[in-house]
Amino acid sequence: MTTIAFIGLGNMGNPMAANLVKAGHKVIGVDLIPENLALAKEHGLAIAEDGQSAVKEAEIVITMLPAGKHVLSVYAEIAPWAPKGALFIDSSTIDVESARKAHAIAGENGLLSIDAPVSGGTGGAAAGTLTFMAGGSKEAFARAEPVLQPMAGRIVHCGGDGAGQAAKICNNMILGISMIGVAEAFVLGEKLGLSHQALFDVASTSSGQCWSLTSYCPVPGPVPASPANRDYKPGFAAALMLKDLKLSQEAAQAAGAATPLGAEAAQLYALFNAQGGGAADFSGIINFLRGSNG
Repeated sequence: MTTIAFIGLGNMGNPMAANLVKAGHKVIGVDLIPENLALAKEHGLAIAEDGQSAVKEAEIVITMLPAGKHVLSVYAEIAPWAPKGALFIDSSTIDVESARKAHAIAGENGLLSIDAPVSGGTGGAAAGTLTFMAGGSKEAFARAEPVLQPMAGRIVHCGGDGAGQAAKICNNMILGISMIGVAEAFVLGEKLGLSHQALFDVASTSSGQCWSLTSYCPVPGPVPASPANRDYKPGFAAALMLKDLKLSQEAAQAAGAATPLGAEAAQLYALFNAQGGGAADFSGIINFLRGSNG
């Protein structure tokens, strides 16, 4: 049994922490929202008053927070209180520069660290099938891998500090672009008189095949598990997709990379969010492309 402090028990963090409890670990939870803490108690977590008290005896510290500024603030607060040699795992999706700064804070306090953002959404978090993209030293990754296993379907060591975040924003740029492409095809198909099922049956078994189509089809019917069958309840909210696309464009600008489709996807999701679509699943952008948020 490993003692794990888990900071950030929202829609992703709570089920992730619950899977760690099921695996036999002692998990100490921290969150600012009382409802999240109540649910965490139901999942078997112990609850700490604050981050500093949570990490005092923790061998592993996992954070799942909204943005880079939150991660850096929490790391600065708790790192001096953690036992020397403890491992910090940040599973937030943040910018690469902030991830590298978080590694630096950990190192300055005698701690190992990896950045390990995830893909798979709330369903993957609950099922323990998330993909973890890890950045950090080989030593830190070797210690992290068995801890991540109860939450994971796949764990990939992507490289050094910040490499996990780099892989995540590249992956989600692909996802945002491909979802728009799939949605546009279904809107066009509707105008041309194609049924949703007919287009799905063709594209899902030919060169149009992609995850946005076969696992997350943006129209009701062909993929029963997709949010389109639940009035686009997320899932992965459009506001979070916009956040990730913005991160990809910030990274592209810093690296001098040309990503015109990524830039266009970011603009379209910004418009979708501005028109009230931010709380819907990101596949709900099909309604925006039809001229309505549904």
